[in-house]
Amino acid sequence: MTEEIMNETTPTSGLLTEIDHVAIAVKDLDAAIEYYQQAFGATVTHREVVESDGVDEALIKVADSYIQLTAATRPDSPIAKSIEKRGEGLHHIGYRVANCQEALDAMVAAGATAIDQAPRPGSRGTTVAFVHPKGSFGTLIELVQE
Repeated sequence: MTEEIMNETTPTSGLLTEIDHVAIAVKDLDAAIEYYQQAFGATVTHREVVESDGVDEALIKVADSYIQLTAATRPDSPIAKSIEKRGEGLHHIGYRVANCQEALDAMVAAGATAIDQAPRPGSRGTTVAFVHPKGSFGTLIELVQE
């Protein structure tokens, strides 16, 4: 092992600064919120409808990251399509980055397939870009710049 790998105090890993969120696709957002409240005593710190994506989301803060519970607001949204194809469950991982465009360019240069050709507005006033799971070892990735 290299010294860098063994150094647990390293705050970042290259362009990734933190895990922003783990997104879970659900059919009934209110039921999922209630479950997290009962099971973990969790509270929603942010809730927002993102019309452009057809998503109603609730964020539960966990340390410096979030669990993002997401439900479709219309049948043609990516969340609705995902639930129809795979059922409820893990939808994507959001990686926090300092510069969304730089991270997107680096991923594409490494062989990833961009869903968003350029960063765009996301929830909470963030800038985001999605990367297709086929070029990212089966994981849908959202790059999130605060």
